[in-house]
Amino acid sequence: MPGLMRAARVLLFVMGGLQLTVGVLVAGLLGGIVANDGGGIADAVAVVGVLLGLGALSIILGTKFATGGGGVRVTTIVYASLMIVACVGGLGLADGFGLIFTGGPVIGLACSGIILALMATAQAGAWFNRPR
Repeated sequence: MPGLMRAARVLLFVMGGLQLTVGVLVAGLLGGIVANDGGGIADAVAVVGVLLGLGALSIILGTKFATGGGGVRVTTIVYASLMIVACVGGLGLADGFGLIFTGGPVIGLACSGIILALMATAQAGAWFNRPR
């Protein structure tokens, strides 16, 4: 596996681990908030489900790099693009909350941008289109 693909794979694992960790933490926090305030559980389940689902997708894509074909590359490009959009949107929500709420989107934006750039190289195209 070329070095650039290995770097993208490591970033996918890092992002997946962070998303799963944040998803579990958010589940605990939202569970406590819903229990105390009697709020709607559907919104909490949706937020946690998206975080855990994206984390799992990131890890699955990382594991498929060694054996996957063009579909893995395209899915990784789409995943990174959606993460960039979500992180830019998250930066807009962090108004006035300082580093706590801007740190996550900035890290996600950087990792997603690097993954997208690595997947768009000719080396990535050659790796994922190789004969098996």
